[in-house]
Amino acid sequence: MTDGVSQRTPQQALAALLEQFTPRRLLLVGSRFPALDAFAEAHPDVSIDVVAPGPLPRQVAAQRFDLALLVDCLEHLPKRGGLELLGGIRNLNASRVAVLADLAACGWQETDFFALALSASEKFQRDEQVLSLFTYDLHDYKQVPDWLNARFWANPENYGKYWW
Repeated sequence: MTDGVSQRTPQQALAALLEQFTPRRLLLVGSRFPALDAFAEAHPDVSIDVVAPGPLPRQVAAQRFDLALLVDCLEHLPKRGGLELLGGIRNLNASRVAVLADLAACGWQETDFFALALSASEKFQRDEQVLSLFTYDLHDYKQVPDWLNARFWANPENYGKYWW
């Protein structure tokens, strides 16, 4: 992400994210937003669970979702509660997570999101308010290092020569 402000609106960015991943099961923690309503109307087969900011209800916490969105959520939680919620969702409930947050209002820093393996995607500004979009995708959150391959781990030339 660049430090510049995105030309898109937060609604456009969230709509693009929904269309990119086209989740069949979606978890929304926080407030519904127009782009989600439009997505739900265009995809009537999608299952959307909406919960209030805070610990997930037991029946929701036991489920797995294609995408989890946290919108207008972290601003209403103490930082420790937000870290537990976001880390729990990332680890247990969804392979893809997107968080739209006002860092000034929630008391978080960008590094708090980086510590949870989220990437800074876009920033949006309207008047004095700045919103940041952070995303996490289990499938591509980390590049595979060049040393992680069979050439450095397997030694086929030694097979049958030594007994370890």
